[in-house]
Amino acid sequence: MRKRFSYSIPSMTRRLLQIAAPVKGTLIVSTLASIIGNLAQMGLMGFGALLLLSCTGMVGGSPWFYGGWMFFSAVLIVLGRYIEGVVSHAGAYKLLAGMRVHLYETIRKLAPACLMDREKGDILNIAVSDIETVEFFFAHTIGPMFTVIILPCVTLGLALWFHPLFAAVLLPVYLIVSVIFPLIAVRAGRDVGMRYRTRLGEMKSLVLESVYGLKDIQIFGFGLQRMEQVREKNCEINRAAHGLTIHRQTVSSAPTFFVYLARILVIAVASWLAASGAPNPIGTVVLSFVAAASFSSTQSLTMVISSLLETYAAAERLFLIEDTSPEVTEPQHPKQCGPIRVIEFDHVSFSYGNSSKTILQDFCLTISENEKLGIMGESGIGKSTVLRLLLRFWNVQGGQIRINGIPIEEVSLAELRQRIAVLEQDTFLFHGSIAENIALGRPNASRNEIEDAARRAGLAEFIKTLPDGYDTQMGQMGARLSGGERQRVGIARTMLVNPDVIVMDEPTSSLDVLHEKELLQTLREECGDKMLLIVSHRPSTLTGCNRVVCLENGAAMKVGK
Repeated sequence: MRKRFSYSIPSMTRRLLQIAAPVKGTLIVSTLASIIGNLAQMGLMGFGALLLLSCTGMVGGSPWFYGGWMFFSAVLIVLGRYIEGVVSHAGAYKLLAGMRVHLYETIRKLAPACLMDREKGDILNIAVSDIETVEFFFAHTIGPMFTVIILPCVTLGLALWFHPLFAAVLLPVYLIVSVIFPLIAVRAGRDVGMRYRTRLGEMKSLVLESVYGLKDIQIFGFGLQRMEQVREKNCEINRAAHGLTIHRQTVSSAPTFFVYLARILVIAVASWLAASGAPNPIGTVVLSFVAAASFSSTQSLTMVISSLLETYAAAERLFLIEDTSPEVTEPQHPKQCGPIRVIEFDHVSFSYGNSSKTILQDFCLTISENEKLGIMGESGIGKSTVLRLLLRFWNVQGGQIRINGIPIEEVSLAELRQRIAVLEQDTFLFHGSIAENIALGRPNASRNEIEDAARRAGLAEFIKTLPDGYDTQMGQMGARLSGGERQRVGIARTMLVNPDVIVMDEPTSSLDVLHEKELLQTLREECGDKMLLIVSHRPSTLTGCNRVVCLENGAAMKVGK
């Protein structure tokens, strides 16, 4: 039977505390400030009670003395809350920055093999929204966790000093409000928190997909149907949020009964003592004030618990990604392959994930130095898979790929990606200048090297027409570039990296015949000394290849020109 949740609450709490270790000092300061501020609140009420009693002559001491302590307590409350808020958030934001970097590094290692079934919008929601939600644990939970232990202990000690019966009636109430009820609330509400975070991720994925596909939605008149999908998903979020609100209100309201019950029990004990001939009016008044203050602070833990439902749900979604084992890992003892002279696919077999469909079966192919190889075949036959296995986006499941006679699993990913460059059918342009986009593979390249790569890619004349030349921001201009211009940016990236092998996956699928000829002419002139692997369904794209292979059933090949 599958577990309802992948992580228990104690295990997630321990892990979050381990993440908080780098800012331990900061969180200790904020926790101490929280404790001092809450103790000062109890002191304010306690000295207030003594001030009233001193005015009636029931206790000795000057009213100014107790008033001074009240003022001092009020100052400590303000300072404690200010320091707690500033310091705890400073530590939390520092942790979030590190968590974002760590998550990106995890995603980078997992992509693309382990993220095929994850929606981009949901991953984006985890990377941004869920990590922000985890901030609540670091900034608002650690302090109350210690406060809820210390404040009842202080109050119970004071109650025990006045009379053991006061402590006896208060102890069960503190256990219910501070321990039993919060644990029940968290366990009972995990489904609610997870449902809300999941629905929110689905909504963001739907919106992101709608924005990316807005042009097609408009062209095919799918706007009303898409709006209905957004409306339905929004209703699901509202239902999940409503359940979360009901749980939150229940958690925050129910302990109020026990808080008032504690006050009733204190008065009942005082009444019984008075009836027994042992009245303790001073203890009753002081303890009533102090207990009220301690319960107001302890009761705030229930508010924390209600918010922790989202926090734990967000943390679980985050940990599920971080704990996923990457499909492809670095070799423990990598070997240097050197300049690539020969690539061998030796009886390679492969299928995606748990799919029963075999993409490649007993696939054999040898590619020699400087060879221009074209790969043809029907859609879904495995043409792009050959390239992805060569780039080690996935590991082969049978057979072996060798580079210069070395198994590809023994070559470091860094060297592999340095010596093999990819040109896909749609070159992605990042936010930044066109020079920065060209220098993607070599961020430290000089401007002269960038300009030379652009010239070799046939992009130099076009860049001169841009408003700021090489400094033109693609965030403003990227959407206006044609498919051919984007492809030439991709070629310029490749020229700058200067790899041994260039693999191209449908490089001309979005180009017309004229631009296709121009692109192929550029490749022939500038990449004549490199090994080229071109996947295309267009015979015209493969006209310059020395050899063309056709995939059939993932194994059989027809060799021809």
